[in-house]
Amino acid sequence: MRVRHALCSAVTALSALALLSACGSGSTSAGSSSGAPLVGVDYPRSDTDFWNSYIKYTPQSAKELGLELKTTNSQNDVAKLTANAQTFISQGVKGVAMAPQDTAAIAPTLAQMEAKHIPVVTVDTRPDTGKVYMVVRADNRAYGEKACQFLGAKLGGKGKVAMLQGDLSSINGRDRTEAFNACMKKNYPGIKVFGEATNWDGAVAAQKLQTDLTANPDIKGIYMQSSFALSGTLQVLKQKGLLAGPKDEKHVFVVSNDGIPEELKDIAAGQIDATVSQPADLYAKYALYYLKAAIDGKTFKPGKTDHDSTIIQVRDGLLEDQLSAPLVTADGGTYGGVPSLKSDDKSLWGNNLG
Repeated sequence: MRVRHALCSAVTALSALALLSACGSGSTSAGSSSGAPLVGVDYPRSDTDFWNSYIKYTPQSAKELGLELKTTNSQNDVAKLTANAQTFISQGVKGVAMAPQDTAAIAPTLAQMEAKHIPVVTVDTRPDTGKVYMVVRADNRAYGEKACQFLGAKLGGKGKVAMLQGDLSSINGRDRTEAFNACMKKNYPGIKVFGEATNWDGAVAAQKLQTDLTANPDIKGIYMQSSFALSGTLQVLKQKGLLAGPKDEKHVFVVSNDGIPEELKDIAAGQIDATVSQPADLYAKYALYYLKAAIDGKTFKPGKTDHDSTIIQVRDGLLEDQLSAPLVTADGGTYGGVPSLKSDDKSLWGNNLG
């Protein structure tokens, strides 16, 4: 596997011995029983189909890359993530991948890892402060913009939509919310947006959508910032007599983010209309790829990669590999200038889970 613009780290007389040890065929990583580099992966949660898919892909990717794996689950709790990081340190890992849901509170843990020379790759989220070796993420502002363009086109630039936000303490929730609102203001000023903070909680999302639809029965669009809200949204629409096919005048257009198998089936069945496929398989693959690159002493620069993504410099000392995340619809059409893939497209990871 190769990424364009990848450069070997400069080797000084002081670091040459360490680099040779890392690259030597007979090297053994501390804490590893197999001789393979030992890395830790903290799963952020296991209560959504998206993250359960990521959990499934991670051991497969570790095996393909020749890494030995230790895993923990922080269950959307930054205190548990901090404790899990301490566990990884005691186990002698050579690198850690994590997906901190609170992107501000993780800073002290990142500073500790940096002090101990343990490279960190963050997945799906980007820390507000602090340094990591690489952020593996899709462009979350594009998620909000694609959802906006789809709903704006479907509603003809007029009407009301509800946005079920994630957690605004998360960079993902902020990016998707800000981009959706900015796109609507610029391109579809005739659409009124009701933004609802949900803390990535499906029950909260369902309750707030129920309230919005009761007060505004003429809402014709819903943007769910993640599939966490899928089941509750469909239930509320059914209760309101609004779960109708796309050609029915009662139909409410629904856009989600994730690309899980259930979303793809619901698009094909006409229950929701679109999603943005967040690459669970590539998150696992490239999180571990970059950990191995860090262990091997490689560095990277901004630019296009050979896996249909772009590395950007977020701030000094922080790079982000923005993986591809396509809009998915029933017909594979173009909406507001945004092309889409059909929901049965075999390139989508949600169509390839065994």
